[in-house]
Amino acid sequence: MQINITSWLDSSASKCPDKIAFSDSRSELSYIELQKKAKVIASGLIKMGIMKDPVAIFMKKGVDVIAAFLGIAYSGNFYSPIDIAMPISRINKVLEILLPRAIIVEKEFEEEVKTFGYSGEILIWEDMVKGSIDENRVVEVQKKIIDTDLLYVLFTSGSTGIPKGVTITHRAVIDYIDWVTQTLQISEKDSFGNQAPFYFDNSILDIYSTIKSGASCYIIPQELFAQPVPLLEYIKSKAINTIFWVPSALIVVSKVKALRNVDLGNVLKRVLFCGEVMPNKQLNIWRSYLPDVQYVNLYGPTEITDACTYYIVNRNFADEEPLPIGVAMKNTDIIVLNEENQLVKENEVGELCVRGTSLSMGYYRNFSKTREVFVQNPLNKEVPEIIYRTGDLVKYNQYGELIYISRKDFQIKHMGHRIELGEIEVAVSSIPEVNLCCCLYDNKYQKIVLFIDAELEKSYIIGRIRELIPQYMLPNKVIKMDVMPINANGKIDRVELKKYINN
Repeated sequence: MQINITSWLDSSASKCPDKIAFSDSRSELSYIELQKKAKVIASGLIKMGIMKDPVAIFMKKGVDVIAAFLGIAYSGNFYSPIDIAMPISRINKVLEILLPRAIIVEKEFEEEVKTFGYSGEILIWEDMVKGSIDENRVVEVQKKIIDTDLLYVLFTSGSTGIPKGVTITHRAVIDYIDWVTQTLQISEKDSFGNQAPFYFDNSILDIYSTIKSGASCYIIPQELFAQPVPLLEYIKSKAINTIFWVPSALIVVSKVKALRNVDLGNVLKRVLFCGEVMPNKQLNIWRSYLPDVQYVNLYGPTEITDACTYYIVNRNFADEEPLPIGVAMKNTDIIVLNEENQLVKENEVGELCVRGTSLSMGYYRNFSKTREVFVQNPLNKEVPEIIYRTGDLVKYNQYGELIYISRKDFQIKHMGHRIELGEIEVAVSSIPEVNLCCCLYDNKYQKIVLFIDAELEKSYIIGRIRELIPQYMLPNKVIKMDVMPINANGKIDRVELKKYINN
């Protein structure tokens, strides 16, 4: 039985040592180079006596960050990547919670890191990689690692403004990646095109599916996501056959019909997406140009190791239809509970709850917040069993597939009706001229506020969606955005949009 994710790297470095594992715009690492660099980092950390502790990483996105991740894993510690563009105030909040034993930092950021509210070890990457490998000590440390040891902590936003550190174990990642590689038949013949930042959980699939299968992963330059045609040309030039992007990135491509300018028919094999709702209107554009590609909608929060349900698109959908989030992954159980903590009945909306190996251990150094959402399974009266309450509302369709409705906290009561704002967004997304939209509720004036990225009159919008949703769900106010704000994870920034509600 596999215990540590580093065994994947050992296996791939043995089978295909000279094959490119990861490549970015500046450099690339073969599997044997990646293994050696990671073990050098591990040896340095072991020599310092750091064990089963958090090690933060403050580096530019690239292949060296992957080596740092794996070096920390080899050393028996767990990593936490920090976004170098994040405000210092938030970085300090993260460091205050994490209390890392060390921060690995590139030389160019050394002085900046010294301005943080941090008094631990600052390790310069360029100096660390000059070290040597102590193979015996690395092997001894590996023997002490068990599968419930932490692999990483990723920080997500908190409703109170305090970041939450989601803790994920080796076992959880092994469980998830085993499912990914088996279900999607990932092999050494595949190549990934990475979009997700490494502090965002979507990157877990790219990184560890690559390492386990002996595939290659190209870290796509961030600036290309604002240049759809060069982006697709990059995919073609690198022969990338698998992409796992947030829907917003896919929409940028379909919005300008870039697929008609670059033929990816003999290149792309899989298009995966996760992180927010994928409008069928935009997916249908991708499907029209690339009908033979396998499209997969993944769903899941960071707390469930990236994803817990999936839907392999196998039928046609009208533009206004919602795309299913599908069924539970192997070794994962989905429980949909109503407000009485009972299983939902037919056509009843309930909260999606998850149990299984891939659950997070909870929030780092935050037991009170952990206890709010990692709770005893109300259906199990016999033994302790933790489930995670996602806060997402779903229902089953006629095929037994889950349909995402909205966040529980996006559920509003308006004019005496319970309304899911996500349902309005699905309807608006079907309008041809709209690419991105978002609904918020103005509690002060009790108005449904719609944000769109198109120059459309409210009357036109109402006319288009009146047949799709009830009268009481029609937006009361429409705000046109020249550019829809997107947060660091590639999702629509709802916090930023709230500032426009009463302007």
